[in-house]
Amino acid sequence: MGCGGFVCSKNALCALNILYALVSLLMIAVAAWGKWFGLVSSFQVIGAVIGVGFFLFIVAIVGLCGALKHHQVLLFFYMVILFMVFIVQFSVSCACLAINKEQQNLFLEIGWNKSESMQKDLERSLNCCDFSNINYSGTCEADCFREKICDSCSAKIQAYADDALRFVGGMSLFFSFTEILGVWLTYRYRNQKDPRSSAGQFSN
Repeated sequence: MGCGGFVCSKNALCALNILYALVSLLMIAVAAWGKWFGLVSSFQVIGAVIGVGFFLFIVAIVGLCGALKHHQVLLFFYMVILFMVFIVQFSVSCACLAINKEQQNLFLEIGWNKSESMQKDLERSLNCCDFSNINYSGTCEADCFREKICDSCSAKIQAYADDALRFVGGMSLFFSFTEILGVWLTYRYRNQKDPRSSAGQFSN
């Protein structure tokens, strides 16, 4: 049977959802590993990563079950959810690739002010103090604070921000195209006839 047939569509959709399931489990595992070893102490960051990973895992399971059983309802909901995820992820990836230095600094400062635990993590890992104006009469987790020779954290974060945003934007853009591929595969697979069933059992 050619690759445009029922079996090929089914196998391709199963493989795509197995990939999504593996990526989601990796996200959950990395978040748990970071929390376990104390690399990240912010529950908001950990919770967000685990939440996204769990959501992606559920979507992958729905898609996998729908593909294996050729279940019209599951495949329909999977297709709709995947298309909505594509829109959000494509928008985020474009924003990451288009953001300028001033916008980066604004968003970084907003994120900095939202979580005190994340501030401590960054001060410790980047060996810096405060976001822009260093206050040596306050407290800081960095080793340089004892000798009062620290750089501001905004300067060090900005050094990584461009590369990080380009990487995240590029990866997000790549996965967004796999999602639109999944939507197309699902639409085609829903309307293909299962060769194991009779013609009377098939419905569009």
